[in-house]
Amino acid sequence: MYDQVLKFGAYIVDALREFKQPVLVYIPPHAELRGGSWVVIDPTINPLCMELYADKESRGGVLEAEGTVEIKFRKKDLVKTMRRIDAEYAGLAEQLGTPELSEEERKKLSNQLKAREEFLLPIYHQVAVQFADLHDTPGRMHEKGVITDIIEWKNARTFFYWRLRRLLLEEIAKQEILKANKELSDGHIQSMLRRWFVESEGAVKAYLWESNQDVVEWLEKNLHEEDGRCSTIRENIKFLKRDFALKHIRSLLQLNPEVAMDSIIYMTQHITPAQRAKIAHLLATMESPAST
Repeated sequence: MYDQVLKFGAYIVDALREFKQPVLVYIPPHAELRGGSWVVIDPTINPLCMELYADKESRGGVLEAEGTVEIKFRKKDLVKTMRRIDAEYAGLAEQLGTPELSEEERKKLSNQLKAREEFLLPIYHQVAVQFADLHDTPGRMHEKGVITDIIEWKNARTFFYWRLRRLLLEEIAKQEILKANKELSDGHIQSMLRRWFVESEGAVKAYLWESNQDVVEWLEKNLHEEDGRCSTIRENIKFLKRDFALKHIRSLLQLNPEVAMDSIIYMTQHITPAQRAKIAHLLATMESPAST
């Protein structure tokens, strides 16, 4: 940043695109994020790690409101609006279009129309600027999905403290889950964590998933194992590992059916006698309907 202008934007974009840790961007009160600076820190660069927040008194957009009006709502558009809305201006314009007017009357009406236009133009321009500014408000940005949420300045420090802790703990949980099943997507993992939270805390407390502090406490409790206490996350990861291993074994046997018997022999050599007896019982149960 130099003289309120962001420098070396391309380097920042390249770094953010490959960054693997949470990046939280906040637009404080009365601040504006405009032009190339918006492009440099847009969350779409790295949607899995970047989040953009704004105070209710901030503004954001590629163009400022004045610039938008200069391009989208120029003087000719303002004059059209005057003619449509202002009764006096519309009346003068209509009279001026009458062909029976004398040169003196036409000149008089023309001067009156010009005076009315000069009087209304600053007012209409200001209204147009205010209207364009509404597009850049945090409410509109949130509606369009370009920011994650609106956070008031007085709550920002507390919010980002718990939000960052949550994201870091979620990242730890995601890495543990990916070790168990590397085929899962980020969205699938996020939905699984939410489901485990609801199963652990109960459906009545499902709304607490939106509370960063409550989720941090739940993640800390379940990620750090303690003696004599069952961890919801650890238990579910064990089941994920088991399911992924079974899926892998099934796919290998389907691709190589000729090694099925060798696999069974190998497995029976590496299990306990009790497990071997149970397998024999299962095989006998499977064969009995065929023999009858």
